[in-house]
Amino acid sequence: MNTTDVASTGTHQGLESLGIQRPGAVFWTPPTSVLYEQTILRHEGEISQYGPLVVSTGRFTGRTPKDKFIVREPSSEDRIWWEGNKEFSPEQFDALQARVAEYFEGRDIFVQDCYTGADPNFRLQVRVVTEYAWHSLFVRNLFIDTPAGTHFDQEPGFTVLSAPGFHAVPERDGTRSDAFVILNFAKKMLLIGGTEYAGEIKKSIFTVMHYLLPARGALSMHCSANLGKDGDTALFFGLSGTGKTTLSTDPNRSLIGDDEHGWSDDGIFNFEGGCYAKAIRLSKDSEPEIYQTTEEFGTLLENVVMDPMSREVDFNDDTLTENTRVAYTLSKIANHSVDGTGGHPRNVVFLTADAFGVLPPISRLTPEQAMYHFISGYTAKVAGTEVGLTEPEATFSTCFGAPFLALPPSVYAKLLGEMVVAHHSTVWLVNTGWIGGSAATSDRVPIAFTRAMIDAVLSGALLDVPAEPDPIFGVLVPESCPGVPQNVLNPRKAWSDPDAYDVQARKLAKMFARNFEPFAGSLPAEVAAAGPRAE
Repeated sequence: MNTTDVASTGTHQGLESLGIQRPGAVFWTPPTSVLYEQTILRHEGEISQYGPLVVSTGRFTGRTPKDKFIVREPSSEDRIWWEGNKEFSPEQFDALQARVAEYFEGRDIFVQDCYTGADPNFRLQVRVVTEYAWHSLFVRNLFIDTPAGTHFDQEPGFTVLSAPGFHAVPERDGTRSDAFVILNFAKKMLLIGGTEYAGEIKKSIFTVMHYLLPARGALSMHCSANLGKDGDTALFFGLSGTGKTTLSTDPNRSLIGDDEHGWSDDGIFNFEGGCYAKAIRLSKDSEPEIYQTTEEFGTLLENVVMDPMSREVDFNDDTLTENTRVAYTLSKIANHSVDGTGGHPRNVVFLTADAFGVLPPISRLTPEQAMYHFISGYTAKVAGTEVGLTEPEATFSTCFGAPFLALPPSVYAKLLGEMVVAHHSTVWLVNTGWIGGSAATSDRVPIAFTRAMIDAVLSGALLDVPAEPDPIFGVLVPESCPGVPQNVLNPRKAWSDPDAYDVQARKLAKMFARNFEPFAGSLPAEVAAAGPRAE
């Protein structure tokens, strides 16, 4: 059987509109088995001991945000958050698209017609055209797939044209470097080139949903979600390293999704059909559900080091990158939500890893505090993780996902506040970072304690526990929590030197205040007043 036998016939429909006139074989929505075969035949990856494909993304092992642009054109320019996005001209986009289309001529092409959005009322048809077989498998794993061999009968809601092997010429194409990720809302198109990192496809379509949903009264969110046995939904927001995926993948609850969701008047819905979890130091004991997927056919292991002879993978090896990833379909998680939806969340959890060691391990937020901390999106880098970083460094990522926002952050913060109030959701701030001192002098909150706090939140056990406002951060700190020592709950008491705690806590409060200043004029005064008190 040759490639033309397994490639769909008569399926150039839609490619001509992209400017691709004479492609090679076109594989239209091929199944996983065909994509495995083609990945191996094209030397794009290798099969590991237990069946997953192991692939490398080359020089880019993560997103390249400085090379991401949005085309400035009349239909969208008045809505875009230009302070957080870089503009690209329509003329430059058209010229670059023509060059990418010419690059595809004569080349074999892999096309996936898929969806984002589990709720049919907010579903977006997405067509992803790639030159790599494993990229097509990534798309099939991460998005909501369609039956193999099918294609949309109409123009999709958005089209991705991904050509990792095409490198831009900045002086000619108007890009920053030879890599580019460019969104054009007028043409409903995304151009990607010069990077093999598949996460660019996933996250750029996330930006598209961030653009589309608020206009329809739905909140787009960078969060995970799960569902209890009695139907209670919980959301988990958090930046990388805070435990978002780990804490939401719970054997006692159904996983709705681990990364991208919408919140409409009807409830919560997943954008995706799969998960893209961090794999570095993944262990069977700490994350058994995710680990199990790494021993199954269909899973992609990205930048994970593998022994060439035994084909055993080493999740502790960070030779290629700390950002190793495992991409798998939600169906591989035994207790996943089949329809990818849930009711309005009873609990919303903001996760932060505070390396300064001053935030309470758990606290309850008012709706105004929820808006403040949502727009802050705080966590902290640990000293030693980057060259020149000698002490903890505060990191603020607006709405827990600044690189993916299309609209001004206040749009999302106001929607969150409205949803929390309308649906009586309780919002919690959980510090999975350090306690009793900074990261240099103390230990991280034990995962067993954090899980006990989350269990108490989800069971409702903390709602009737007396709570006191933190004197600096203002959040309500419960006096007790089942399974957690009382001295752990109060960060000031956990420090051996309370005066040193006060100095560090006020220092962090000032960081919050400085970060919030650009957003103060676009939000109610009550939100600004709900922030930490530096004095």
